[in-house]
Amino acid sequence: MTAQLAGLSRRLTSMLYEGLVVFSILLVGFLLPQIVFSGFGLQLSGKQLWIHVILVLMIYFVWCWLHGGQTLPMKTWKLRIISTDGDALRPLQAIFRYLLAWPSILILGIGIFWALFDKDKQFLHDRIAGSRIVSTPS
Repeated sequence: MTAQLAGLSRRLTSMLYEGLVVFSILLVGFLLPQIVFSGFGLQLSGKQLWIHVILVLMIYFVWCWLHGGQTLPMKTWKLRIISTDGDALRPLQAIFRYLLAWPSILILGIGIFWALFDKDKQFLHDRIAGSRIVSTPS
């Protein structure tokens, strides 16, 4: 049985909700450690700060994708990420998808805009990583 691809509007709405979750994660996983570091006189450079952000978010997304295929917003919107063969994402595949999502979103949202023209309405980072977002049963 082939899983049904999730609609673009549901995926975009889930991404908006994901922004709130990411904000909360960064408050706890990024801002609080930075406050503690500065209390001990430790200051990270701009590059180190970006690496910290990328790693904190990578841990969140990759862990969620590998343990159930869903983040909290994806659960709320009844979405799941799977590989194109229908199996769960493999660890390197999840990391690859996460790393591809950064430029896909940050370069004028080209990877999101791509879905308007893709034959399956997939995001560019999903197409390249061999993953897809599908609807889960109610």
